[in-house]
Amino acid sequence: MQESIRRAYNETFSPERYRAFVDQIHRDYPGQLDFRVAETPVFVPKTLKNRLLAACDSIIETITREDFKDLSEAAIPPGQRVPNENDHSSFLAIDFAICRDETRDLTPQLIELQGFPSLYGFQSYLAGNFRNYFPIPDGFSHLFDVDSDETYRQHLRRLIVGLEQPENVILLEIYPEKQKTRIDFRITEEMLGIEAVCLTRIQKEGRQLFYEKDGQRHHIKRIYNRLIFDELATLPDLKTDFSLTDDVDVEWVGHPNWFFRISKHTLPLLNSPYVPESRYLNTLGTYPADLENYVLKPLFSFAGSGVKLNITKADLDAIEDRQNYLLQRKVSYEPVIQSPDGLVKCEIRMLYIWHDKDPHPTLLTNLARLSRGEMIGVRFNKDFDWVGGTVCFFEE
Repeated sequence: MQESIRRAYNETFSPERYRAFVDQIHRDYPGQLDFRVAETPVFVPKTLKNRLLAACDSIIETITREDFKDLSEAAIPPGQRVPNENDHSSFLAIDFAICRDETRDLTPQLIELQGFPSLYGFQSYLAGNFRNYFPIPDGFSHLFDVDSDETYRQHLRRLIVGLEQPENVILLEIYPEKQKTRIDFRITEEMLGIEAVCLTRIQKEGRQLFYEKDGQRHHIKRIYNRLIFDELATLPDLKTDFSLTDDVDVEWVGHPNWFFRISKHTLPLLNSPYVPESRYLNTLGTYPADLENYVLKPLFSFAGSGVKLNITKADLDAIEDRQNYLLQRKVSYEPVIQSPDGLVKCEIRMLYIWHDKDPHPTLLTNLARLSRGEMIGVRFNKDFDWVGGTVCFFEE
């Protein structure tokens, strides 16, 4: 996006340097990297950075409304409401496609937002690894409202561990050792000293939870939640002592209800030039005449599953649970990242944390994904290069 910086980066790039960069990740975390890391970071100019920040502010204005909980009550599916919800989400991830406006200037368009954590550990590590292997210019940073990676870690420690001992705090997942994001769990463990614990390992006694490690039993007082109900639904025979919907004596960091409250369900509530038109399917009296310009999204899905790009009136008529679907105007990604053999599309995720009692979330860092496929995501970009997960360095 910054032509001179992109040219300088590409001139120094070589497949050998990239292999050394990836090999370093494998040496640091053997067997943990299970997704493709792109060959390049994204260099974001100040003009686009300012638009991204303005877009985020317009979305946060809705999420911080006093009546937002009332507006998002219907987002939580029956039977999946978890007790002891806090006042606001602990995390906020806002995904934007990079597009061009009517004057051909770069502009963000909202794709997704989540009240759920992302790769906070890995993104910090990845930015450092890029700096070690490639020329990252001065005056560009992957951080926002923090002045250093150490301050970044202090924020995460305060939010996730709080005043407890690390052994009394867990990162909760289902079979964490098999997850594609397990490298982030490992880095988080190094950063904060907390264990990634499978739901099946948790022992429940009354309203208290425990787990065992190295022959010692530990009382769980805080849960950094990385588990979503979608995945549990695919494992109906899973045997556990603890169900997420149990009323237990624990503090959630990333309460499961916020995964639903801040989600695709929020999109029709937003009014911003950076948010494409979005409507609940059951509120439409008539369909748009140009259905080819819309995408159908199930409200309760994760990682792009169930999204339908090419829809017809018959497709929409066949849907019975219409309240669980969203019709959203398509966004046209602009290929803006110059690779050695063409231009690549880009999506940027802005990553916030939200401390208890703070009136607004704090922007810490970012994640980016590069794509040559029809959609952003691993399954749509197999067998391509200059695609995958990466990080942005923003002009300061």
